Amino acid sequence: MTVLAEYRTGVIMAQALGATVAGQLADALAMKGTASLAVPGGSTPGPFLTALSGADINWRRVKILLTDERFVSEDNPRSNTALLRKTLLQGPAAKAQLVAMYLEADTPEQVLDQVEKAILTALPLDVCVLGMGADMHTASLFPGADQLEDALKPDSPRVVFPMRAPGAPEPRLTLSASVLRAASHLHLLITGPEKLAAFHQAEQPGPISEAPVRAILTAPNGVTVHYCENPEAT
Repeated sequence: MTVLAEYRTGVIMAQALGATVAGQLADALAMKGTASLAVPGGSTPGPFLTALSGADINWRRVKILLTDERFVSEDNPRSNTALLRKTLLQGPAAKAQLVAMYLEADTPEQVLDQVEKAILTALPLDVCVLGMGADMHTASLFPGADQLEDALKPDSPRVVFPMRAPGAPEPRLTLSASVLRAASHLHLLITGPEKLAAFHQAEQPGPISEAPVRAILTAPNGVTVHYCENPEAT
Protein backbone atom coordinates (compact mmCIF):
# COMPACT_ATOMS: atom_id res chain seq x y z
CA MET A 1 0.00 0.00 0.00
CA THR A 2 1.21 3.48 -0.86
CA VAL A 3 0.31 6.45 1.34
CA LEU A 4 0.84 10.03 0.14
CA ALA A 5 1.61 12.58 2.86
CA GLU A 6 1.64 16.22 1.70
CA TYR A 7 3.29 19.10 3.57
CA ARG A 8 2.90 22.86 3.31
CA THR A 9 6.60 23.65 3.72
CA GLY A 10 9.93 21.86 3.40
CA VAL A 11 10.72 22.59 7.04
CA ILE A 12 7.56 20.88 8.23
CA MET A 13 8.25 17.90 5.98
CA ALA A 14 11.85 17.55 7.19
CA GLN A 15 10.83 17.71 10.83
CA ALA A 16 7.91 15.31 10.41
CA LEU A 17 9.91 12.73 8.48
CA GLY A 18 12.81 13.08 10.90
CA ALA A 19 10.52 12.40 13.86
CA THR A 20 8.91 9.42 12.10
CA VAL A 21 12.24 7.81 11.20
CA ALA A 22 13.63 8.45 14.68
CA GLY A 23 10.61 6.70 16.17
CA GLN A 24 10.97 3.72 13.85
CA LEU A 25 14.67 3.40 14.69
CA ALA A 26 13.87 3.64 18.41
CA ASP A 27 11.33 0.83 18.02
CA ALA A 28 13.92 -1.36 16.28
CA LEU A 29 16.48 -0.61 18.99
CA ALA A 30 13.99 -1.52 21.71
CA MET A 31 13.08 -4.76 19.94
CA LYS A 32 16.50 -6.11 19.02
CA GLY A 33 19.17 -3.76 20.35
CA THR A 34 20.38 -2.60 16.94
CA ALA A 35 18.93 -0.72 13.97
CA SER A 36 19.85 0.05 10.38
CA LEU A 37 18.96 3.02 8.21
CA ALA A 38 19.54 3.67 4.51
CA VAL A 39 19.23 7.22 3.20
CA PRO A 40 19.54 8.92 -0.19
CA GLY A 41 22.09 11.40 -1.42
CA GLY A 42 21.49 14.59 -3.35
CA SER A 43 20.32 17.96 -2.06
CA THR A 44 16.61 17.20 -1.44
CA PRO A 45 17.06 15.07 1.72
CA GLY A 46 19.52 17.51 3.37
CA PRO A 47 16.99 19.23 5.67
CA PHE A 48 15.50 15.89 6.72
CA LEU A 49 18.93 14.44 7.49
CA THR A 50 19.83 17.51 9.55
CA ALA A 51 16.55 17.26 11.47
CA LEU A 52 17.12 13.57 12.16
CA SER A 53 20.68 14.15 13.42
CA GLY A 54 19.40 15.59 16.70
CA ALA A 55 17.16 12.66 17.59
CA ASP A 56 17.59 11.32 21.11
CA ILE A 57 18.21 7.64 20.38
CA ASN A 58 21.11 5.25 20.97
CA TRP A 59 22.98 6.14 17.78
CA ARG A 60 25.96 3.96 18.74
CA ARG A 61 23.78 0.94 17.93
CA VAL A 62 22.58 2.30 14.57
CA LYS A 63 24.20 1.44 11.24
CA ILE A 64 23.77 4.05 8.52
CA LEU A 65 24.36 3.52 4.83
CA LEU A 66 23.50 5.24 1.59
CA THR A 67 20.97 3.80 -0.83
CA ASP A 68 23.51 4.58 -3.56
CA GLU A 69 26.76 6.43 -4.08
CA ARG A 70 28.57 8.06 -6.95
CA PHE A 71 31.95 6.38 -7.23
CA VAL A 72 33.97 9.45 -6.24
CA SER A 73 36.10 10.26 -3.22
CA GLU A 74 34.79 12.37 -0.36
CA ASP A 75 36.72 15.43 -1.50
CA ASN A 76 34.62 15.48 -4.67
CA PRO A 77 31.62 17.86 -4.46
CA ARG A 78 29.40 15.10 -5.91
CA SER A 79 30.12 12.70 -3.04
CA ASN A 80 26.97 11.63 -1.21
CA THR A 81 29.10 10.41 1.68
CA ALA A 82 30.54 13.89 2.16
CA LEU A 83 27.01 15.33 2.21
CA LEU A 84 25.99 12.72 4.76
CA ARG A 85 28.83 13.76 7.07
CA LYS A 86 27.70 17.40 6.88
CA THR A 87 24.04 16.68 7.58
CA LEU A 88 23.11 13.46 9.38
CA LEU A 89 26.44 12.55 10.97
CA GLN A 90 26.45 15.58 13.26
CA GLY A 91 25.51 16.08 16.91
CA PRO A 92 24.06 12.96 18.56
CA ALA A 93 24.00 11.04 15.25
CA ALA A 94 27.76 11.44 14.84
CA LYS A 95 28.02 8.35 17.06
CA ALA A 96 26.30 6.14 14.47
CA GLN A 97 28.21 3.50 12.52
CA LEU A 98 28.66 4.52 8.89
CA VAL A 99 28.77 1.63 6.42
CA ALA A 100 30.94 2.91 3.59
CA MET A 101 29.77 2.48 0.01
CA TYR A 102 32.88 4.06 -1.50
CA LEU A 103 36.36 2.61 -1.08
CA GLU A 104 39.34 3.98 -2.95
CA ALA A 105 39.83 2.16 -6.25
CA ASP A 106 39.80 2.80 -9.99
CA THR A 107 36.43 1.12 -10.53
CA PRO A 108 33.56 0.02 -8.27
CA GLU A 109 34.03 -3.58 -9.41
CA GLN A 110 37.43 -3.66 -7.67
CA VAL A 111 35.87 -3.10 -4.24
CA LEU A 112 32.43 -4.61 -4.83
CA ASP A 113 32.96 -7.68 -2.64
CA GLN A 114 34.32 -5.58 0.26
CA VAL A 115 31.45 -3.12 0.08
CA GLU A 116 28.88 -5.90 -0.15
CA LYS A 117 30.35 -7.73 2.85
CA ALA A 118 30.00 -4.57 4.97
CA ILE A 119 26.46 -3.87 3.76
CA LEU A 120 25.33 -7.40 4.59
CA THR A 121 26.00 -6.64 8.28
CA ALA A 122 23.26 -3.97 8.15
CA LEU A 123 20.59 -6.08 6.46
CA PRO A 124 17.68 -6.37 6.48
CA LEU A 125 17.08 -2.64 6.68
CA ASP A 126 14.85 -1.37 9.45
CA VAL A 127 14.22 1.98 7.75
CA CYS A 128 14.92 3.08 4.20
CA VAL A 129 14.37 6.59 2.82
CA LEU A 130 14.61 7.03 -0.93
CA GLY A 131 14.49 9.84 -3.42
CA MET A 132 13.17 9.74 -6.97
CA GLY A 133 14.11 11.52 -10.18
CA ALA A 134 11.75 12.94 -12.78
CA ASP A 135 12.79 9.96 -14.95
CA MET A 136 11.35 7.70 -12.21
CA HIS A 137 14.72 6.32 -11.13
CA THR A 138 15.33 5.64 -7.45
CA ALA A 139 18.66 5.00 -5.73
CA SER A 140 20.86 4.45 -8.82
CA LEU A 141 18.33 2.21 -10.51
CA PHE A 142 18.15 4.27 -13.71
CA PRO A 143 16.11 3.45 -16.81
CA GLY A 144 18.60 2.25 -19.41
CA ALA A 145 21.39 1.53 -16.89
CA ASP A 146 23.78 -1.26 -17.78
CA GLN A 147 22.93 -3.64 -14.91
CA LEU A 148 19.38 -2.55 -14.22
CA GLU A 149 17.83 -5.88 -15.21
CA ASP A 150 19.95 -7.83 -12.74
CA ALA A 151 19.52 -5.24 -9.97
CA LEU A 152 15.73 -5.49 -10.31
CA LYS A 153 15.59 -9.29 -10.06
CA PRO A 154 13.78 -10.41 -6.90
CA ASP A 155 16.13 -13.38 -6.51
CA SER A 156 19.38 -11.51 -7.21
CA PRO A 157 22.30 -13.05 -5.27
CA ARG A 158 23.95 -9.62 -4.95
CA VAL A 159 22.81 -6.87 -2.61
CA VAL A 160 24.79 -4.07 -4.26
CA PHE A 161 25.49 -3.39 -7.93
CA PRO A 162 27.88 -1.20 -9.89
CA MET A 163 25.78 0.91 -12.24
CA ARG A 164 26.51 3.01 -15.29
CA ALA A 165 23.69 4.95 -16.88
CA PRO A 166 23.17 7.35 -19.79
CA GLY A 167 23.67 10.89 -18.55
CA ALA A 168 25.40 9.87 -15.32
CA PRO A 169 28.92 11.33 -15.38
CA GLU A 170 30.47 8.66 -13.16
CA PRO A 171 29.80 5.01 -12.26
CA ARG A 172 27.80 4.35 -9.13
CA LEU A 173 27.09 1.69 -6.56
CA THR A 174 23.48 1.02 -5.62
CA LEU A 175 21.52 -1.26 -3.34
CA SER A 176 19.48 -3.80 -5.24
CA ALA A 177 15.72 -3.50 -5.58
CA SER A 178 15.23 -6.59 -3.41
CA VAL A 179 17.20 -5.02 -0.53
CA LEU A 180 15.24 -1.78 -0.78
CA ARG A 181 11.88 -3.57 -0.99
CA ALA A 182 12.66 -5.68 2.09
CA ALA A 183 12.98 -2.69 4.45
CA SER A 184 10.60 -2.81 7.40
CA HIS A 185 9.73 0.85 6.84
CA LEU A 186 9.98 2.53 3.44
CA HIS A 187 9.75 6.25 2.71
CA LEU A 188 9.94 8.12 -0.60
CA LEU A 189 10.85 11.82 -0.42
CA ILE A 190 9.91 14.03 -3.37
CA THR A 191 9.43 17.74 -4.03
CA GLY A 192 7.98 19.82 -6.85
CA PRO A 193 5.13 19.24 -9.32
CA GLU A 194 7.38 17.54 -11.89
CA LYS A 195 8.28 14.74 -9.49
CA LEU A 196 4.70 14.46 -8.26
CA ALA A 197 3.58 13.92 -11.85
CA ALA A 198 6.34 11.30 -12.28
CA PHE A 199 5.18 9.55 -9.11
CA HIS A 200 1.60 9.39 -10.36
CA GLN A 201 2.86 8.06 -13.69
CA ALA A 202 4.84 5.37 -11.88
CA GLU A 203 1.68 4.34 -10.03
CA GLN A 204 0.18 3.27 -13.35
CA PRO A 205 0.82 -0.25 -14.67
CA GLY A 206 3.89 -0.64 -16.86
CA PRO A 207 7.37 -2.16 -17.10
CA ILE A 208 9.49 -1.68 -13.99
CA SER A 209 12.54 -1.19 -16.24
CA GLU A 210 10.96 2.01 -17.60
CA ALA A 211 10.13 3.31 -14.12
CA PRO A 212 12.33 1.54 -11.54
CA VAL A 213 10.60 3.29 -8.64
CA ARG A 214 7.65 0.94 -9.36
CA ALA A 215 9.66 -1.75 -7.56
CA ILE A 216 9.42 0.37 -4.40
CA LEU A 217 5.76 1.28 -4.77
CA THR A 218 4.85 -2.43 -4.69
CA ALA A 219 7.03 -3.32 -1.68
CA PRO A 220 5.38 -5.83 0.68
CA ASN A 221 5.46 -3.54 3.72
CA GLY A 222 4.11 -0.54 1.82
CA VAL A 223 5.67 2.87 1.32
CA THR A 224 4.90 6.37 2.55
CA VAL A 225 5.49 9.11 -0.02
CA HIS A 226 6.39 12.46 1.53
CA TYR A 227 5.68 15.41 -0.78
CA CYS A 228 6.08 19.16 -0.66
CA GLU A 229 5.23 21.24 -3.70
CA ASN A 230 7.54 24.13 -2.80
CA PRO A 231 10.16 23.21 -0.18
CA GLU A 232 11.33 26.83 -0.06
CA ALA A 233 7.91 28.08 1.10
CA THR A 234 7.64 29.51 4.62
